[in-house]
Amino acid sequence: MATFILIPGAWHGAWCWERVVPLLEADGHRAIAPELAGMGNDRARAAEGTLTGWIDQITACVEAEPEPVVLVGHSRGGAVISGVAERRPDRILRLVYAAALLLRDGVAVRDQLGGVADATPTRIHKDDDGTCRVEPDDVAAALYNTTDPAWVARAVAQLGPEPRVALRTPVSISAERFGRVPRGYVECAQDRTIPLAAQRAMQADWPCDRVVTLDCDHSPFYSAPADLARALIAMAAPTD
Repeated sequence: MATFILIPGAWHGAWCWERVVPLLEADGHRAIAPELAGMGNDRARAAEGTLTGWIDQITACVEAEPEPVVLVGHSRGGAVISGVAERRPDRILRLVYAAALLLRDGVAVRDQLGGVADATPTRIHKDDDGTCRVEPDDVAAALYNTTDPAWVARAVAQLGPEPRVALRTPVSISAERFGRVPRGYVECAQDRTIPLAAQRAMQADWPCDRVVTLDCDHSPFYSAPADLARALIAMAAPTD
C-alpha cells in the first residue's frame, strides 16, 4: 500500500482528483488531495497564495505521514512537489510529474511556459488583486481537448483564480537534495498546454527512471482517470 498526495495545477483545486482518488483507494492505497491555500474551496483567499506557502503546506502534509509518500503534481503542481522534495527528500518515496512542470533550478512557471513552442494560445485575464483567470472559452481547447464535454463543463464551473506571484516565483532545488529523489513522469501525448516535446525536454534536464505515456490532453484526471490511476500505481511499485 502506498500513500499518494495529489497536488493540482494552476486554477484547479482538490476537486480535480475526484475521479482518481476512488480508483487508487479501490486498489488498496491511500490518496490525499489537499486544498492548496487560496485555491479550490478556499478561492476567496486566492490573492494570498504563494509558491513558498504551498511548499510549506505540503511539506507539513508529508511530515505528518508515518511513511514516505508518493508525491504527485499536475502542471504547475510540479513546481510545488519539486520544492517539497528539496525540503524533505527523505520523506518522499517518489515524485510523479503528471503533464507537469519539471523545472530547472531558478526557473519559474511563467518563464518555462513562456518558452514553450506549439502550445495553444490561451487568453489569461489579470485581475487587480494580483490573480489571473483563464478565459472560459479557451479552457476546452487548451486544457481539456480530449475530455468528455460534460466533464469539461464541470471543470469550467470550478476553475478559480491563480495568484500571479506563484507563477513568477522560481523554484530552488539542488542535485544533492531534490535530485536524489526517484522521479517518474506521466506524459500526455495530446497536451496542448505543455506539448509532448516540451514534456520530454524537461525530462532531458532531470531524467526520470519511470515514464508512462497516455494518449490524452493536459488533464488526465478527467480525460483518462483510469489510465492515470494505473500509471500512478505502477510508479509506486517497488523497484527490482
